[in-house]
Amino acid sequence: MKKLHTLFSKGTFFAILTSTVVIAHAQRLPQTVHPEHYSLTLTPNLKDATFTGEETIDVVLEQPVDSITLNAVEIKFQSVTTEIGGKELKATVTEDEQKEQATFNFNQTLPAGRITLKIEYSGILNGKLRGFYLSKTEKRNYAVTQFEATDARRAFPSFDEPAFKATFDVSLVVDKDDTAISNTNIASDTPGPVIGEHTIRFATTPRMSTYLVAFLVGDFVCTSGESDGTPIRACATPDKVEYTKFALSASEFVLHYYNNYFGIKYPMPKLDMIALPDFEAGAMENFGAITYRETDLLIDEKTASVDAKKNVALVVAHEMAHQWFGDMVTMKWWDNLWLNEGFASWMENKPVAAWHPDWNIPEDVAFGLNRTLDLDAQRKTRSIRAKADTPDEINEMFDGITYGKAAAVLLMVENYEGEETFRQGVHNYLKAHIYANATAEDFWNTQTEVSHRPIDKVMESFVVQPGEPLLSFADPAGSSVAAKQQRFFLSPSMKAEHEQTWNAPVCFKSSETQGTCELFAQAQGSLKTPAAPFLFANAGGKGYYRTSYPADVYDKIVANVESGLTPDERIILLGDEWAKVRADKAAVGDYLNLAAAVKDDQSDRVIATALTDVGSIYSRIAATADEREALSLWVRKTFKPALDRLGAPSPSDSPDKRELRATLFGALGTIGKDPDVIAQARELAKQYVADQGSVDATLGQSAVAIAAINGDAAFFDQLQKTAETSANPEVQEGALRMLAEFKDTALEKRSLDYTVSGKVRNQDAAIQLLIMLRGTDTQDMAWQYIQQNWDKVKAQLTTSMGGYLVGGTSAFCSTERLNEVTSFFAAHPVASSERSLVRAKDAINDCIELRSLQEPKLKEWIAAQK
Repeated sequence: MKKLHTLFSKGTFFAILTSTVVIAHAQRLPQTVHPEHYSLTLTPNLKDATFTGEETIDVVLEQPVDSITLNAVEIKFQSVTTEIGGKELKATVTEDEQKEQATFNFNQTLPAGRITLKIEYSGILNGKLRGFYLSKTEKRNYAVTQFEATDARRAFPSFDEPAFKATFDVSLVVDKDDTAISNTNIASDTPGPVIGEHTIRFATTPRMSTYLVAFLVGDFVCTSGESDGTPIRACATPDKVEYTKFALSASEFVLHYYNNYFGIKYPMPKLDMIALPDFEAGAMENFGAITYRETDLLIDEKTASVDAKKNVALVVAHEMAHQWFGDMVTMKWWDNLWLNEGFASWMENKPVAAWHPDWNIPEDVAFGLNRTLDLDAQRKTRSIRAKADTPDEINEMFDGITYGKAAAVLLMVENYEGEETFRQGVHNYLKAHIYANATAEDFWNTQTEVSHRPIDKVMESFVVQPGEPLLSFADPAGSSVAAKQQRFFLSPSMKAEHEQTWNAPVCFKSSETQGTCELFAQAQGSLKTPAAPFLFANAGGKGYYRTSYPADVYDKIVANVESGLTPDERIILLGDEWAKVRADKAAVGDYLNLAAAVKDDQSDRVIATALTDVGSIYSRIAATADEREALSLWVRKTFKPALDRLGAPSPSDSPDKRELRATLFGALGTIGKDPDVIAQARELAKQYVADQGSVDATLGQSAVAIAAINGDAAFFDQLQKTAETSANPEVQEGALRMLAEFKDTALEKRSLDYTVSGKVRNQDAAIQLLIMLRGTDTQDMAWQYIQQNWDKVKAQLTTSMGGYLVGGTSAFCSTERLNEVTSFFAAHPVASSERSLVRAKDAINDCIELRSLQEPKLKEWIAAQK
C-alpha cells in the first residue's frame, strides 16, 4: 500500500510542512487449522448497499478440533455446514466482535485431515472505505474493496492473516450493464442467475494472502496496453478514462524493467490498475488488480505538473514492485511489514529513474532521506520491526519508519554491497520463497550469503534498534580518522537510555571514485580514509546516519560545497546541519549561512531543502513580527536574483528548471512576501485556474498557493467551483487543497464549514484540516473549530485519516497548546492514532525547546546582517 503522496504543491512552504491495547496475540487465530482454497460468489446490491455471499473454504485440520475459529466482522451468517463421512453437519456460530472472530461449533470433534466449510452469509457495503464498500460519483454507486490490513473479514469469513495463504476462485453476480474486475482474468461471463444480471467468474489465483484479494463492480472503462506479453489495463470511471494514458505508459516500462531486474517474470496473467473515486490510501497492491486514488493514477500529460507526473510514475512503480515484494513473497506477520513497504519504497525509484533520467530521482531520494532521519530522531520512535498484534497497532505500522527508514536502510546496504550483488541477493530471496511467506532473517541471511559480507549484522542493527547514529569525526590524521558514534536526538535534552552502536557502512568521498566504504561497528575507533581534498563521510548521500565534523573540516566542506559535492551530497549536508541546529549542536545562523552558500545551485532539490528549513526557522524559531520580517527580507535579497536569472518559462525548459523556478517563486511569495511575486502570482493563478494549458503547470500551482494565501472571497469561490466541477483529478484536488490556505478569517471559517459539510469526500476532509493546523496563520482557528465541532469532524475520519488529523497538531509551539492537545485527545480518543499523538506532543515539546535555545541566536544573526 502506498501512503498518501505529499499533500501540497511545489511552491507551498507553509500549508503544512488512546486506543485500548489488547494482550499480545489475543487476536491471532489458532494454528491448528489452515485454508487451502476459497470459492466465493458475491452478489452486491449497489442501490441498497448490501451484498450476499456463498463461500466454500477447503481447510486442513492439523489435529482433531472441537471448533473452527476464523475472522469475520459485520457479517450475518445464514448457515455454516461441512460434511464428515458423507453426513452433513451444521454449525452453531459464536461471534466475538472485539476480536473480529467467529467460531463454528459442529457439536462433535472433527478429525484431522481435509474438510470443506460451506457458508452462506450477507453483509453491508459500508461507507468506511474499508472491506467491501461503496464508492460514489454524482451519477452512480460502485462496489469496491480495500482489505489491507485486516478488512477482508468484512467481505467474507476468512483466515485473515498473511501467513494463511490459499488459492481463490471468485465469481461476481452483477447488473447486466456493469462489469467486474478481480485479481485474475475473466474465465467466463454468463447470463443470470436472474434476468437483468450476469455472472462473471474469474480464473483461479495463485496462493496469496486474504488482504490481497480484490473485486470491483461498476461501469469502469479501461485503456489497454501490454508489456513482455502481459496485458495491462488502466481503468477509471467513464468520465475520466482519458486521464489513464500516462500511467499505462509508465506501467509498460516498469513491468519490463522489473522482469529483468528480478529475473522472475511477472507472476499473474494480467495487470489491471483501477482509479477509485473514494479511496483512503494512495494505492493498494492487490495481486493483479491494483487500486488507486484518482490523483495517484489519473493525469492529463499535456497539462500536468512535473511533480504530478513523478508522483503517478512512482506510485505505479511502488505498487508494481509489490507484485513481487508482498504479493508473491509475503511477510509472515505484520511486525515485518517493512519487507513489503520498505522494499517497494526503495524499489519504486529505480525504474522511474531509468524511464526519466531528466527527473533527477536520486535527488528526490536524498530529500526524502533527510525527512526520514528527522522522524527517527524524535524523542520517541520505534524500530523497523515492531510489535503489531491488534488491528489498531497494525494500522499504525503504515508510517514513515516502515516506508522511509526501511527503504533508506536498503539503499545504504545496496550501496555498500554494490548494485549487482544486491540484485542477485534479491533474486535469490524471491526465488526461495515464491508464493510463500518470509521473515527479515530470510532476507538478510540471503544477502550475507551472496555478498560474503556481514549484511546480517548491518541490517539487524538498523532493523531491530530504534533511532539513528550520529557519527562524529576528529581531524583526519594521514590516511585515517578517529570517529565515534552515539544515538542522535533532535531534542538536546534527550539522552539515550543505554549505549547503542550500529554496524554502519561509512562511505568517504574520494578524489578518484565516488567513495570507499568502511564498516564502523564500535562506539569509537579509527577508520581508513581515501585520498581526497577534504573529508566528507557520506559519499553519494546514501548513509543512514548524521555526521559531525570539527570546525576546520566543516569549513573546507562548505568551501567546496558547489564544486566538490554532488547535489545528493549537498542535500544531505544541508540536512545534517539543520538537524544539528535543532539539537543545539550548531547555531541557526550557521544554517542560514550554508543556505546562502547554495543560493545559486541549479538543483531544485538542493534549493528546496534549503528553503524548506528556512521556512521552519520562520515558523518555529522566529517568535516576533520583526524577526519574521527580517527573515523575509533576507530571503528576498538572497534568492530573488536566482529566480530572475531563470527568466520566464519556456517549452524547452528541463523538468528540474521548471521545478526550481516554482520552488524559488513559491518561497519568495510565502516566506519572502515579495510584493512583485505576489502580484504576479495573482495573475498567473487566474490564468491557470481558468485554463491549465495557458501556464506552466508546475509554476501555476505555486502561483495558486500564493494567491490563495493572499486571496479574497472571489478567488475562494472560483477555487471552490473548480474543486466541485473539474473532471481532472489533479486540478480538482489541487483546488480543494488551496481552500485550506486562505488566511482571511471569514474565509477560514468558510473552509472549515465546507470541510465538514459532507460535500468533501471523507478521504479528503482530514487532509484539509491537517493543512490548516499546520498553517502558521490558520492553525489557531482550525484548532478551536475542531474542538468546538468535534462530532462533525469525527464523522469525517476514516481508518487512517484520524492519525493524520492528530498528527497535524505537531505544528503547535506552546505549552498552552500542548496541554490542550493532551487533554482533548485524552477525552476524545481517535482510533489508530496512539503513535501519532505521541509524536505530535514530542514535536510540540521540541519546538518549545528549539525556540527557547535558538531564538536568541537568530536575533544575533539578524543583527549581524545589518
